[in-house]
Amino acid sequence: MTAVFRVGHASSRHWQEAARACVDQLRPLPAGANLGFVYFSDHFTAHAVALLDALKAQTGIRSWVGSVGVGVIATATEYFDEPALAVLAGSFPEEAFKVFSGRSRPPKSGERTPMGALASHFGVVHGDPSTDDIPELIEDMSRKVASGFLVGGLSSSRTQTVQVANEVLQGGLSGVVFSSDVRVATRLTQGCAPLRRSEPDRAPLHHRVTECERNIIVALDGRPALDVFKEDIGEILARDLNRAAHLIMAGLPVPGSDTGDYLVRNIVGIDARNKLLAIGAPVEDGMAVMFCRRGGDAARSDLQRMLKSIACELKEPPRAGLYYSCLGRGVHMFGEKSAEMRMIRDELGEFPMVGFFANGEISHDRLYGYTGVLTLFV
Repeated sequence: MTAVFRVGHASSRHWQEAARACVDQLRPLPAGANLGFVYFSDHFTAHAVALLDALKAQTGIRSWVGSVGVGVIATATEYFDEPALAVLAGSFPEEAFKVFSGRSRPPKSGERTPMGALASHFGVVHGDPSTDDIPELIEDMSRKVASGFLVGGLSSSRTQTVQVANEVLQGGLSGVVFSSDVRVATRLTQGCAPLRRSEPDRAPLHHRVTECERNIIVALDGRPALDVFKEDIGEILARDLNRAAHLIMAGLPVPGSDTGDYLVRNIVGIDARNKLLAIGAPVEDGMAVMFCRRGGDAARSDLQRMLKSIACELKEPPRAGLYYSCLGRGVHMFGEKSAEMRMIRDELGEFPMVGFFANGEISHDRLYGYTGVLTLFV
């Protein structure tokens, strides 16, 4: 199944002007356009309901999903910390998608479309970071789609965190599920690189938690956790543990991953006297842990790797895309405004794409940090 897309994006102090400019760029709308993705900066949060109503009225599209973000993305452009709006309009068979939220459930597992496709195969989701059980909601939702695969991000905002799922919502998880007739390709890129052994093998330095309490690592490989941490990061960085805690993250390898996938979590506390490390996630005895260094070189290198990987899968140019990048990426890792987006364009060509800078990125059934999640409609 193929779909046709148009993209519009604009920056303006007034949401009405931004909406008008976006709609002008969408015209002529794809024939039968019936689904829109909308991402708006938190400057427009107070006007989210009016903004959504205006988009519906001016396009005739009734189904919309999206989120607020501190920054929004459109094709090769980043709008960060400025009033902006990005909109993607697409045309799908009516039975090929279903918008869902806490008020409107997705198709049941195993349900089929009139054409015989699985009605709930893949999901694009947005979540509220203030919802305590959001990781569990993501896992639960992934079990409701046949592929087990979700992509998306947690809303980011300095005011209210709101989502769009045919209406403006707060809390929980919402989005759209697509049938198995809708073809997509998706990849994740990390913003950190595991610390590695010295030559010749250069293998990542993996450790095993041998004593812990909640999110506090007491011992790794039977040794005090802080001693192992200092040894891995090197003598110079170990002299300044405050700096080290900002540069070095804890990497939690994903069990069963055949691609070396791992979750990145911040180091949130160091107890030098008792040689303890606290990280931003619960830990358990026997869990694997490695330390990763955050930085622009690692982010650029892994993004290039990811883009080449997904390019090899494509038989023709992408029809459209969605990109969810961490708030800590963008100019913070890539140096120049829109450099991250330009890398995508330079490798894959220019195609309609929208997204936002998230407070946590969703890929498969997990919540990530410092990553970029790219999804292509192919």
